[in-house]
Amino acid sequence: MRFIDRLAMTFEGVKMALESLKANKVRAALTISGVAVGVFVVVAMGATVNGIQQSFQSDMDEFGTATFQIRRRNPGFNNCNPTVDCPDRRNPGVSLAEWRAVQQLPEVESAMAWLFGQGTVTYRDRIVKNVGYDAQSTEWIRTDQADIFPGRTFTQSEHDGAALVTLVNAKLATELFGDSDPIGKEIDLDGTRFQVIGVYHTKAGFLKSLDGRGPDTPRMVLPMMTAWRRLDVWRRGMLVMVKPQASVSRDDAMDAVTATLRGMRGLRPSQPNSFYLVGQDKMMETFNQLFGAIFMVGLGLSAVGLLVGGVGVVAIMMISVTERTREIGVRKALGATRGIILWQFLVEAATLTTLGASIGLVLGGMLAWVIRANSTIPASIPLGAIVASLLGAALTGVAFGMLPATRASKLDPVEALRHE
Repeated sequence: MRFIDRLAMTFEGVKMALESLKANKVRAALTISGVAVGVFVVVAMGATVNGIQQSFQSDMDEFGTATFQIRRRNPGFNNCNPTVDCPDRRNPGVSLAEWRAVQQLPEVESAMAWLFGQGTVTYRDRIVKNVGYDAQSTEWIRTDQADIFPGRTFTQSEHDGAALVTLVNAKLATELFGDSDPIGKEIDLDGTRFQVIGVYHTKAGFLKSLDGRGPDTPRMVLPMMTAWRRLDVWRRGMLVMVKPQASVSRDDAMDAVTATLRGMRGLRPSQPNSFYLVGQDKMMETFNQLFGAIFMVGLGLSAVGLLVGGVGVVAIMMISVTERTREIGVRKALGATRGIILWQFLVEAATLTTLGASIGLVLGGMLAWVIRANSTIPASIPLGAIVASLLGAALTGVAFGMLPATRASKLDPVEALRHE
């Protein structure tokens, strides 16, 4: 069969599908809505996960691709079961001496110590509860890439002397001080008085928003040594962000840090590390494990929608075959082959499901736009998701339309012409 004839039959099949929509509005709506829901779920999940991944990668890039963390425990999802046996729990925290030793390594450009905490902040009669704070060494400004205005960050001498100074983010400044100038004012963090020396404006990002460091969450930054000496902070939870020298590879810097820490902890060659070095690739792997599982749930929900649409295709096409039996007989009497009849009905089935997929794509695109406009997630529909959705819907139509199409193609022309 010539290509032009095949193309003409395809258009004819599309026309038949549109006529079937008019004749069977309820059943067609069920089919289209089932496929649309399935595609919508896939597209919405794909757009959201893609946007989160871009934002997550952007946050990782802020720290630098070669940067890695020194942690007491493994942050991944494949940790040991704490209810059975968890050697990680016996690991000592990173000590001040170890942090300073890492800072002195020739392979290391900077090593930022980092503690976390949370408390209630008060200023006069204003109270803000559950305010998280980052207690960091002076290198924090190189990794966070936050803009400070008005005010300044703390100096090395203020850090080493455990000075009671702090920076607040714009959200906390607004809740505590309103429109007044926050610089120089004193606030209480769980009874310890701090002087505000700056307001920092962090860049939005999914990772920051996820752990409460986004611009919409009240937060503070203060010297790490201040938290270590003056606050009730969990010292074993300290981690160190290590940035290698530009001329040194990350692996070489990791080897140097590993040798230093093992030596300071007196570990024998046969003993495993009692600490973890976590690179950006490990953090990305953890992210992919989490959202990969979420995406698989979305695919399962999508499969249910496509199944509903497929059942609708079978119902509509079987009715269509019954109603057009005489027409099929006439076409066969005029020379239409089984392949021609089969092709036309399959095109009709694929048209129904592709129409549903198109509606799902539009709805998914609208949701992605809403997410992008109202959050820090740059949600966008990947081209692969669009192609996969349309192709999957068309294949669903072909698969579920095969039975009625085959039945139509096998009709005896004489018997079909007698049909009323």
